[in-house]
Amino acid sequence: MMNTQTNAATRHKDYARIAEAIEFVVNQREDQPELADVADAVNLSPHHLQRLFTRWAGVSPKKFLKFLTLADAKARLDASASVLDAAFDAGLSGPGRLHDLFVTWDAVTPGEYKSRGDGMIFRYGFHPSPFGECLIVLGDRGITGVAFVTDAGAESILSHQQRGWERANWRADQTATKPFAAQVFLVNGTADQPFSVMMRGTPFQTKVWEALLKIPSGAVTTYGQLAARIDAPRAARAVGTACGANRVGFLIPCHRVIRDSGAITGYRWGPERKRAMLAWEAAQEATQAAA
Repeated sequence: MMNTQTNAATRHKDYARIAEAIEFVVNQREDQPELADVADAVNLSPHHLQRLFTRWAGVSPKKFLKFLTLADAKARLDASASVLDAAFDAGLSGPGRLHDLFVTWDAVTPGEYKSRGDGMIFRYGFHPSPFGECLIVLGDRGITGVAFVTDAGAESILSHQQRGWERANWRADQTATKPFAAQVFLVNGTADQPFSVMMRGTPFQTKVWEALLKIPSGAVTTYGQLAARIDAPRAARAVGTACGANRVGFLIPCHRVIRDSGAITGYRWGPERKRAMLAWEAAQEATQAAA
């Protein structure tokens, strides 16, 4: 566990520079910047940037930046179709899922929904992750929140998680949440036990979130395709809204849903973070496939 936590802390420190590099590459993608250009933009030497990317993503900057391109997103959309067919037909996540874990699903009862958490206890803590500082929230029946700190600040992220649970007892508890933070972002590892997730949402939202769990790591789909898979082909916009309402980021992978064009936009915690997640997952899958 100590090595896992140490690695997570290291990747967390790397992320700020990685996010800068991603933003530069996206803004300059038509010019196809070289490694030296990216390194100069983030005030690092090319050698240091090479080491940083490889440590964080597991692949070289050149290969990682390839996963950020529109062409790669489109190619993954095409390649993911058959994988997703099999995953949805089986009712399970695909065999190549990065974390090699499964998530047990538990929606709140109508009474809990109406009571706004009266009598319930939520423990929370802020922790390092490969995608920046994250908030983990635990309820009596499992994880109820995974969110990422943005420029709005930690208090804003916590306040958003508390909406709908205003009558609950909220307790800061780093000790309780730390083991979960270490395992949510495992690389090439296996969780000690399955994750239990409790979600608060409308029946349509929970249907969308359940479908998100069937998208394997490294695969992507579109809002329209996801709508069709839940038998609501005309509800692409509503699917997008449901993805935006997901409070368990990364673990319930709304980041794996992109536009028909392959464009990566529309993420509560920022498009750069969404691009980083998708490229990071693609890099991990490519590394596993080559092993």
